[in-house]
Amino acid sequence: MIIDFHTHTFPDKIADKAIATLMEKGGVPCYRKGTLSALQDLVKESGMDYAVSLPVATSPKQVESINHLSAEISGQNGVIFGGAIHPDCENVEEILDYVKSIGLKVIKIHPDYQGVYFDDERYIRILKAAAERDLMIVTHAGRDVAYPDDVHCTPDMVLYVLDKLKGLIENKLILAHLGACDMPDEVLEKLIGKPVYFDTAVVLDRYTEKSEQIIKAHGADKILFATDSPWAPPEKFIKLINSFDLTQEEKDKIFGGNARKILGI
Repeated sequence: MIIDFHTHTFPDKIADKAIATLMEKGGVPCYRKGTLSALQDLVKESGMDYAVSLPVATSPKQVESINHLSAEISGQNGVIFGGAIHPDCENVEEILDYVKSIGLKVIKIHPDYQGVYFDDERYIRILKAAAERDLMIVTHAGRDVAYPDDVHCTPDMVLYVLDKLKGLIENKLILAHLGACDMPDEVLEKLIGKPVYFDTAVVLDRYTEKSEQIIKAHGADKILFATDSPWAPPEKFIKLINSFDLTQEEKDKIFGGNARKILGI
């Protein structure tokens, strides 16, 4: 089974504009449309079993509508949706209770696009409440192409949060982009072996040797296959992981085994 644990979709009406804006701002090419139907087609065409679409709320006002829609369409044609929350939401517990009640398993936060550093007390409150409800949190970690000089989630911030929530958040946090995007040396130095998952979104073909090193050092039990589609093609990342010096059992865990446990598949 192959599950892409980190993808994005945009409503049909704004998808082209949103993708164009992100491409211009970050200088990163997009390899296909960013609509739900395009992702559903990709799952079928690529031979994957599922893709997980992770919505990001850039304001508290968006959270309710995002979560309602995610609940309505999750699971259709191979695309599973996560939920959303914003650090400025006042009713965090109520929102997470709703997310739990509608069967969503993961929540996405993005410190850069939400304008709050990962070690802020607002995120710590969210992480604590999510862990208490057995919900997974996926966070963008490391540099973002839109804010390369102001990293909102560094390995040091992650270490602070893990210590702050020790005994509660272990194995409930997923750090996107192999622990910290474009910061592989810091990941190797500070995050290897910590009780967190890494996903492989975007970075595998940026620094392939370091990516393999991180995966082997952290352990296949805590790695989730991911592309950040529509920003990277799954076929390329599947080929790269298959080329790594890993056993078939380790590859099976990375490609889908770990994700199946998280998602209850």
